[in-house]
Amino acid sequence: MASMSTPRRATIYLDAELHRALRVKAAETDQSISDLVNFAVRQTLAEDAEDLATYRARAKEPRLDFESVLKDLRRRGKL
Repeated sequence: MASMSTPRRATIYLDAELHRALRVKAAETDQSISDLVNFAVRQTLAEDAEDLATYRARAKEPRLDFESVLKDLRRRGKL
């Protein structure tokens, strides 16, 4: 999981159980804790980027009033 950019040092504080789990997973997968954390952060940022892209793509869709939707569902016997 080598990165093309120069790694930067950061201090983070992990819950003891999370740190223990990371140490075990690192040992089992022959990866460093840094590799595991970097991968998890990249995944989370990618998911956030997907969510933002979806939000932007749907921004022009008409907005529905929650109460109106509930009334319509009740009227049609769906609730």
